[in-house]
Formats: sequence, structure tokens, C-alpha cells
Amino acid sequence: MPKVKTNSSAKKRFKVTGTGEITFQKPFKRHILTKKSKKRKRAMRKDGVLGSTNKDFVQRLLGLK
Repeated sequence: MPKVKTNSSAKKRFKVTGTGEITFQKPFKRHILTKKSKKRKRAMRKDGVLGSTNKDFVQRLLGLK
């Protein structure tokens, strides 16, 4: 049997923590930042945690399932 390849775009976007949660960088932080509030930009600095809805799909892309 051939090995299952990890999805290249997924391995760049997601990281698995020690506890098994999948984290990602929040979107909309690259440009056009002048109209966004300080509070909103500060919240985008933190890593997002993937919800249960998409967890199975992303795990399959990363080759974890």
C-alpha cells in the first residue's frame, strides 16, 4: 500500500497542540488595518482553536485519521 500524503496547504495552516487541539492563525490581519479597531486587531493576534464541526475534516487532511 502507498503512504497517505499530508495535504500541503493544511500542514502550513494548522498546528496540533500537545493536548490534541488544532490551532490556526486568525484571518484578516494582513492589510487594510486602519479601519479595524485596536480591540479587533488585538484579538486577531491570538491563535484560533478549531471547532468540533471541522475537526474531523482537518485531521484527515493532516493525516491524523
